[in-house]
Amino acid sequence: MKGNKMFKASIAAAMTVSMVGLQAPLAAEAAEGDFDLTIMHTNDTHANLENAPKRATLVKQLRAANPNSLLLDAGDVFSGSLYFNLFEGMADLELMNYMGYDAMTFGNHEFDLGSSEFGHQSLADFVTNAEFPFVSSNVDFSGDPLFTDLQKNVYTADFGKGEIYDGIIKTINGEKVGIFGLTTEETAQISSPDAIEFTNYLAAAEEAVAAFEAEGVNKIIALTHIGYNDSAQFDNDRLLAEGVAGIDVIVGGHTHTALTEGQVINNGGEPVVIVQTGQYNSNLGQLDVTFNAEGVITSTVGETHPVTLHKVSDAAVDTEAAALLAPFKAEVDEVKNESAGAYTEVFLNGGRNEGGVRTSETNLGNVITDGMLNAAKQIDPDTVIALQNGGGIRSSIDVGEITIGEVLTVMPFGNSLAIMDLTGAELKTALEHSVKEFPKESGGFLHVAGMEFSFDPSQPVGSRVTSANLISEDGVRTKIENTTRYKVATNTFTAAGGDGYKVFADVYADGRVSEPGTIDYEMFIDYISELEVISPMLENRINPTIPFKDINMKDWEYPYVKDLYYRGIMNGTELDTFSPDQNLTRWQAVTILTRIPGLIDEEMVIEDSPFTDISHLPQVRQDEIHAAYAAGLIQGASATKFNPNANISRKHFALLINRVFENINGDFEYDENAPYKDTAKLTAEEQEAVTMLYYHSIATGYNGNFMPSKNATRAEAAKMFSLFMPYTAQ
Repeated sequence: MKGNKMFKASIAAAMTVSMVGLQAPLAAEAAEGDFDLTIMHTNDTHANLENAPKRATLVKQLRAANPNSLLLDAGDVFSGSLYFNLFEGMADLELMNYMGYDAMTFGNHEFDLGSSEFGHQSLADFVTNAEFPFVSSNVDFSGDPLFTDLQKNVYTADFGKGEIYDGIIKTINGEKVGIFGLTTEETAQISSPDAIEFTNYLAAAEEAVAAFEAEGVNKIIALTHIGYNDSAQFDNDRLLAEGVAGIDVIVGGHTHTALTEGQVINNGGEPVVIVQTGQYNSNLGQLDVTFNAEGVITSTVGETHPVTLHKVSDAAVDTEAAALLAPFKAEVDEVKNESAGAYTEVFLNGGRNEGGVRTSETNLGNVITDGMLNAAKQIDPDTVIALQNGGGIRSSIDVGEITIGEVLTVMPFGNSLAIMDLTGAELKTALEHSVKEFPKESGGFLHVAGMEFSFDPSQPVGSRVTSANLISEDGVRTKIENTTRYKVATNTFTAAGGDGYKVFADVYADGRVSEPGTIDYEMFIDYISELEVISPMLENRINPTIPFKDINMKDWEYPYVKDLYYRGIMNGTELDTFSPDQNLTRWQAVTILTRIPGLIDEEMVIEDSPFTDISHLPQVRQDEIHAAYAAGLIQGASATKFNPNANISRKHFALLINRVFENINGDFEYDENAPYKDTAKLTAEEQEAVTMLYYHSIATGYNGNFMPSKNATRAEAAKMFSLFMPYTAQ
């Protein structure tokens, strides 16, 4: 994907923001009646405020360069960092008011606090104190008295700050621009809106367009939090653009998509431009459009429209904005650096995408559920299983001392403990729902403790789970029976049916859920602080079927092979054979490297490498070697020889992994070499590589030795690469 490049320096140079680099409106020669508009936009910032003063600088610069401008936010300001945990939106609002936002719509995470003690009070306060209006045409707040005086169900040019409108009409340099908002209907399942309701997005959009056109408005912006290409079961921007005539621009959010080009949908012969900036305050979007007198965009040709994603971190700090943030930052820094009383010897994987918490078992998911089960057993000793939705795990934790700040970033929602009384059949129904999207990401993907289950992704949805076993504290496995009752711990969000768990919602309605009230991050901290040092691993708790007949779940390499197979990183030597004890060849090592998503720059000019001994390989293998050489990841055995079929030693495999690590994460810094007894004669680069693997628990050696000259087997390579993959997240 463009934008996730290995060569940071060149990308940073290309994206550096200066007054010279700010994009001017596209139309060089505006026709009479044409209107140029610059739309600055953000989405899914999730309380990532460290660089907000830099965003303020960009906003000021763009406004100065483009007088006809708007600043819009497409939702999900709430939830995601300590700034939200401590201030529940008010820190973000201080900066948004300063930057002068023109309008915002609501994301699903704006409703996360609905089931808390004070309900949506923080959201109501956020709206009330905003110095800009909110637009929301398909959200009905009437069921919550906190919003009685805040929602105005009108489309109007007579709008005020701190209120919610179906849509507003802004007059910019004499031209009327209509802006309306949409929030995904899926919010009812993935957040906690309680009495707040959501209506169909297409019907709401049609009503909005009609209302604006009745007021003579022919330039219409949909400010949406429904996702660029999210599931059609609910809603998405592409379907909106295709399904509702009259919309000109869709400023979107929800899927965290960084659209480096505006996507153009043709609706009845007129273009609709869709934009989205990514996530976490990484970019400020800039879309420059020209409308003709009829309100049709004339500045686009074909299926894309030029946009600029200004990299926020490259901008200068706005000193006034920094001063506004300072008191909030001081409190965050104080909490952030407090120790949680534990040290992790391994990277705790809470990431997204392949191998992440929404598709796979991860070591962080395991320790979270272990902590939940431990806490639940103290309350109800009959509890035997714990479940954690992957969407409730928001970040990873680095090797080292675990801080309170890291824990609260991982679990920012403050979900409380629930203990369900389930039949085995109900539990299996939930497991089927957990894996129904696999291998696609799902926030409802369940991590488990006290049990294991296997599933076959090739089977139809609803018939994928092939086995489910209870695992006792002493490791005894017992088949989960349909008619047996089990006490199962989870969070109240999931227990009440969040993420579409209707089976749990039915159990909740049936009165078979107790709510002791213990908070998720408190359970986690209590658990890890008792252990003091943790090093959780993959344990085959969740097992999608793999085709290899020469390894099974009892083999030590199984979880790592499974992980890499479903990441698309490592296949077998044949369709049904992995050959774990076979030595890894040099060309196989290169193939593994080049399959890391985003590692090879798509725009890099790749010339043939100087190696004369690879022509017998399939063209795709030759291309991988050329690309890895151009990227600086590999060297030859000599100036012209690569020796592709030679076995690769453990020290050379370590070198390859370390080069990738440093290309993605920067230089590895350390004080002492790894304490192996047999590495003193290695080169400095080899020592560094072996040490990196040691300190990140990617490779731990054998009885105090690393065995650097020993050939790396395919099983060893799978383990090292599986443990390394979380460090490749871009």
